[in-house]
Amino acid sequence: MAKSLASLRTVRAENPPLFVAYGVHGWGKTSLAAEWPDPVFVQCEQGTPGGAELQSFGEIETFGDVLDSIGALLTEDHDRKTLVVDSIDAMEPLIWRHVCEENGWPNIEAPGFGKGYILVDSAWIDFLSGCKALNAAGIAVVLIGHSEVVRFDSPTTDPYSRYGLKLHKRGAALVQEKADVVAFCGYRVAVKEKDVGFKKMVSHAEGGGTRVMHLEERPGFHAKNRYTMPPSLDFAPGKGFSVLSPYFPNPTGKN
Repeated sequence: MAKSLASLRTVRAENPPLFVAYGVHGWGKTSLAAEWPDPVFVQCEQGTPGGAELQSFGEIETFGDVLDSIGALLTEDHDRKTLVVDSIDAMEPLIWRHVCEENGWPNIEAPGFGKGYILVDSAWIDFLSGCKALNAAGIAVVLIGHSEVVRFDSPTTDPYSRYGLKLHKRGAALVQEKADVVAFCGYRVAVKEKDVGFKKMVSHAEGGGTRVMHLEERPGFHAKNRYTMPPSLDFAPGKGFSVLSPYFPNPTGKN
């Protein structure tokens, strides 16, 4: 059908988000995810917060188990409104093993010249397409990840270090591209200088333990959002989803 100006219409975000929460160990990422409406967990690693009771698909042994969990939410009747994958860096080796088994390789490095990681892209795309299908069905998806410090070779400055997803660079790029929100979960830190004598100043970090979700990219970390969200939001247990929910369409459950 030919397009014309007469076909213009207003469009807006209607689906709940694909939300990535990554950061340092022990921050409370799983607790944050558990606050989302009616969550069900795909637990690729052990790590249930003390005292918490989670609805879970149980032990995940293969990448096929992950895809089957998504398929069940898309095809079966249920009351779940959020899927949580905890964690995607624990899921990545399952993806590698899946691709190796399909191609008869002993390990992902076997093809040489990075070819194994290139073929892994298609498995990541299958997973992320499933996540987006859940979003379209009214189900939010929260992907939990850990962070690592990586070298960033900026084309405009000298290289420097920053926090990024603890994934192979190709997998990290795909996840960051498809996500609606990438939140770097860290602590509020102030760097101060102290005079130690002999005209020498030493820098040190201070912080009160305030947990912060960073939602816009900065030199020290990757972050993004596709909504009109502030650069950062404080996180207090029990109030995580409530501070996020005004900024994007909330999950309604299977449409």
